[in-house]
Amino acid sequence: MRLFKLLSILFSGVIASACSQSNAQYTWVENTEKNVDIVVIDQFENLQLFLNNAQNQPYQTFKALNHATGSCRTIQFAMNAGMYHADYSAVGLYIERGQQYAALNQETGYGNFFMQPNGVFAWNQQQVSIQTTADYANNSIFKADYATQSGPMLVINGEINPQFLKDSKSLKIRNGVGIKDNRAYFVISHKPMSFYEFAQVFKEDLAIDQALYLDGSISSIYLPAKDVSIQRAKLGPIIALLSDQCVDQAQ
Repeated sequence: MRLFKLLSILFSGVIASACSQSNAQYTWVENTEKNVDIVVIDQFENLQLFLNNAQNQPYQTFKALNHATGSCRTIQFAMNAGMYHADYSAVGLYIERGQQYAALNQETGYGNFFMQPNGVFAWNQQQVSIQTTADYANNSIFKADYATQSGPMLVINGEINPQFLKDSKSLKIRNGVGIKDNRAYFVISHKPMSFYEFAQVFKEDLAIDQALYLDGSISSIYLPAKDVSIQRAKLGPIIALLSDQCVDQAQ
């Protein structure tokens, strides 16, 4: 597999495998040297965002979302997908199935979300995009089926966010997403890392030009084929890759 060879070249200490079920496909990479897991997705028709159930209550957990998808075990991969308020609503832009539930947040303030530049991860069935919030606001061409806003940007146009300090002592479990060659690379650390160290995984190890921070400390991942289920907190937006037969049952 060409992607496996590419990742093997970029990393040392790698275990990689491909998983497919009912056309929902991903490649999983465990990097034991950097202590990160990576999930690579290049088909987006079954990649969705979830927040509230049919009763307009937040799912909060992978278990609740998995239950809502039905008995056929449709979740292939899930991860927390951006920052949220105390009521679990999205802090910034949130689009699900083409409907906007929260507007683009162009405010400035305190905290990771507002560290500039922040950005938007968006996609439709054909294309995936990560842009700074300013660039996304000025882009009237890309029509997103799904979008989540978070911050800060980790890598912008091939450069690590200049606000990150190489010698920072602020170390946390972190997760984020980067894009390259119309693939999405979801990365989660399993040891505390600084922003700069985490951004290096995208820029230097994966050669990714655009990457967005999703969150820290609460960073969670569900990968049932690998018996991985790590949930550190109740969640707001959740991103999930589903199999075809039940892709429309989680409502």
